Amino acid sequence: MARLLQQIDETNRRDHWYLDEGDDCHYLYEYTAGQGWRGGETNQLIHNLQKKRGDGGYHYKAPAMARCARDLSSVLSADWLALATLVPIPPSKIKTDPNYDDRMVQVCRGIRAPAPADVRELVEQIASTDTFKGGHRKSPAELKQNDRIAEERLPNLRGIVGIFDDVLTTGSHFKAVKELILERAPQVRVIGLFVARRAIPNPFDEVSIEDLLK
Repeated sequence: MARLLQQIDETNRRDHWYLDEGDDCHYLYEYTAGQGWRGGETNQLIHNLQKKRGDGGYHYKAPAMARCARDLSSVLSADWLALATLVPIPPSKIKTDPNYDDRMVQVCRGIRAPAPADVRELVEQIASTDTFKGGHRKSPAELKQNDRIAEERLPNLRGIVGIFDDVLTTGSHFKAVKELILERAPQVRVIGLFVARRAIPNPFDEVSIEDLLK
C-alpha cells in the first residue's frame, strides 16, 4: 500500500453522510465495505486492528497498531506535529470496562517525531456502549450525549487538534468530538485523521444493505 495522505472532498464526501464542506478530513487508505478481511490489504489491516481479546488471531493486533503508527509517522511532518494536539476518538467501552480497547491511543503514541507528540484522551465516554453491528447509527447529537471533555486535559491545547480514528464511516463520531472540542476551545483548528475511509462499492454490485453498514 502506498503511503500518501488523501483528503475527503467532493468526489468522496457523499460516502460519509455527516460530513460537510467545512470538515477537513484526511485518510491513508480505503476500506471496501461489505468484503470483510478478504477485501484486500487495507481490510485485513483494519480487521486485525479491531480485534478484541479472545478473538482468533488476536496476536495480529499489536503488529497492526505498530503498522498504523509507522504509516502515519511517514506522512505527518515533525513541523506539523509540533503544532498539533492528537486526540483519539474514544472507544465504545470506558476504561473500567474489561473490554476497553485503547488501540487508537496506542497508535497515536506510536507516531514518531524528534519530540514526543502531544497525545491527549481529551474526550471520553460517560458509559460503555455497544459496538455498532447494523441497524441505527447514532447522529452526532446523540453521540454527544454520552461524551464529555476530560477537563484536566483541556488547558494549553495546541493550535491544531487532530482527531484520530481507524475508519471514517458516516463521520458521526468525528462530528460529535469536533463539536464538543470547539464548544470549549473555539480558537483551535480541528481536522480529522483516519487510517482508512470506508468506500461504498458501486450500487449496481450485489451488496446487501447489511454489508454496507459493516
